[in-house]
Amino acid sequence: MTPRERLSTARLYLVCPARSREWIAAAVRGGVDLVQLRDKSLDDAGLVEAARAFVGHDALFILNDRPDLVETVQADGVHVGQDDQTPAEARALIGPDRILGRSTHEPAQAAAADADPDVDYVAVGPVHATPTKPGRPAAGLHYVAHAASTVAKPWFAIGGLDASNVHEVVERGATRIVVVRALTEAEDPEVAARELRAALEEPARAGH
Repeated sequence: MTPRERLSTARLYLVCPARSREWIAAAVRGGVDLVQLRDKSLDDAGLVEAARAFVGHDALFILNDRPDLVETVQADGVHVGQDDQTPAEARALIGPDRILGRSTHEPAQAAAADADPDVDYVAVGPVHATPTKPGRPAAGLHYVAHAASTVAKPWFAIGGLDASNVHEVVERGATRIVVVRALTEAEDPEVAARELRAALEEPARAGH
């Protein structure tokens, strides 16, 4: 399957700093479909070294904000925020076949990303304020509902989501989520990922 084909069925997206290969493998076993390396503390050499643990799992490997390093680390794609390079600039660096994701925080940004031919998926949030994005106000659940009714591309709700509140975004139409602390702070990432996956898929099992 191509990265885009895998993206089309992806549900659970993990964003995390440098981690061991064993830890990432456990999260993937639990149901993580995409894993993004986002570690602002590392220089280029550190990112290249950390990326080695992210390659070769049964999950798409996305690099945060560094399209220039995607080829070097053999990532499946890159994620760019509103303050990073434009999707067109990132696409020029990663080529036509890799995945490009875009952060959005308001309806106009979601519409722009959805219409952008260089963007493959859209992140929608933050649903709740989160320490991983200090100073970023919550976009709220209404933004999730807006995305559910307007965004055609694969999109992921993001921001302060865990097993206790994922039902809030699912009830508003989200079928895909991004998590950080729900897995990075879990005692067992495999168990935590299974719980999140079950919460995501609960409406389907209930026949809704």
